[in-house]
Amino acid sequence: MDDLILEVENVSVSLSGVNILDRVSFSLKKKDCLAITGPSGSGKTMLGLILAKKIFFRGSVSYGAEFNDKIVWVGQQHHFKNLQHTSDMYYQQRFNSYDTDETETVAESLGEDLHKAKALFQELGIDYLMDRRLIQLSNGENKKLQLLKARINDPKVIILDQPFIGLDIDTREWLKRQFEALKDAGVLLILITSSDEIPAWVSKIIFLEKGKPVLFETFQSFKNSNVKINENSKAKFSKDDFFKFFSEKDDILNYETIIEMYNVSVQYGDKIILENINWKVMNGQRWLLSGPNGAGKSTLLSLITADNPKAYANSIYLFGKKRGSGESIWDIKKKIGFISPELHLYFNRASTGFETVASGLFDTIGLFRPLSDEDTELVKKCMSFCRVKEFQQKRLQELSLGEQRSILLARALIKNPPLLILDEPCQGLDSERKDEFLELINEVCIAGNKTMVFVSHYENERPACISHFLKLEKGKVSEMR
Repeated sequence: MDDLILEVENVSVSLSGVNILDRVSFSLKKKDCLAITGPSGSGKTMLGLILAKKIFFRGSVSYGAEFNDKIVWVGQQHHFKNLQHTSDMYYQQRFNSYDTDETETVAESLGEDLHKAKALFQELGIDYLMDRRLIQLSNGENKKLQLLKARINDPKVIILDQPFIGLDIDTREWLKRQFEALKDAGVLLILITSSDEIPAWVSKIIFLEKGKPVLFETFQSFKNSNVKINENSKAKFSKDDFFKFFSEKDDILNYETIIEMYNVSVQYGDKIILENINWKVMNGQRWLLSGPNGAGKSTLLSLITADNPKAYANSIYLFGKKRGSGESIWDIKKKIGFISPELHLYFNRASTGFETVASGLFDTIGLFRPLSDEDTELVKKCMSFCRVKEFQQKRLQELSLGEQRSILLARALIKNPPLLILDEPCQGLDSERKDEFLELINEVCIAGNKTMVFVSHYENERPACISHFLKLEKGKVSEMR
């Protein structure tokens, strides 16, 4: 038919003898746009990469002639290079001012495309980013830059993998408006996203489960279908589960306060990131840390996790000791279970699930030492407790980003730490995994009397045990209760 712009027939992909996608077929017409959704590990990103012509597959993908050579893929994670154009970077680099100078600015990253991009910077309202270092951009600023780069050469097809995760509500709504304008201008948009983030203007939705298309519907038909993602198979957690895995020993109970900050400020050059933060976290409290992208949340957490040297220039007490009074960063890290999108970015994709979880015993990004028999058994028990034991021998690169995130959640719990710092831990998880994890965290905190700082931009991604609230805006405390 003349109005077909994309036809997909019997697309299949196998990895290590396992079908990732199995005979996927559908077609799109002019003015259509597509959302690809489904549970973690269902093959969503794989299908997106195939439609972007990034990987080998069986079957056929045919675009209309005017679309064929103007396809742009926008991935879920941001990868940076230094001034030598290598990826030889480390996790804490964004917090070390003397090393951030080794990374590109936004303008430098565009190279010869900078001239063409200048009008887009103004159109999108982000020209203030041009002189900023890539490594210091917030999630929201990175997403805006990704959209700008995608648009530079006037593509006819833009495929975006999880474009809304990690973004505050205003930035999510801003992106949706930008996408709708592109759709109205004739660009074929393909969004890989969770079912509750699909914009109402999306015309077609494909729902994948275990690599197979379960539904291919219009937006309204999809919403009316009430698709559930294995709702009946949800695991339940209890205090008995907790005590079967974790030891009851917890030496942190000797301390009344876990975190104390007095007039804490952080500044890089002329940019103020945090200003006069006063905050006290008592033992057993569970805090929700919120605020828009770029408010200073990641920097605040880096002062606690011993990743930011600016902690030594401030009045900060952790576990009853002032920072800089003789404790090592490893003394601090061994008491903290931590996960963040940035930490995820720096993990070696060749590591197995088992190695990734085991690295949490030593607070390293990767496993670099042999394990004792006792540690090996502990890792197995932790992975079983966290419902990820099937990923023990799978390499991270073989897993979806949502499955990788589940592995990192187990890593955060492996030491039974007295303090949990969970920065956007539900990113990339499907609704079943998300609900399961929030229930797990709730029981772990209550049964183990854990102290926690939890970051989320979503109302429905917060464990019930949250007891206190801190909101940052432009580096300042705007609300505390």
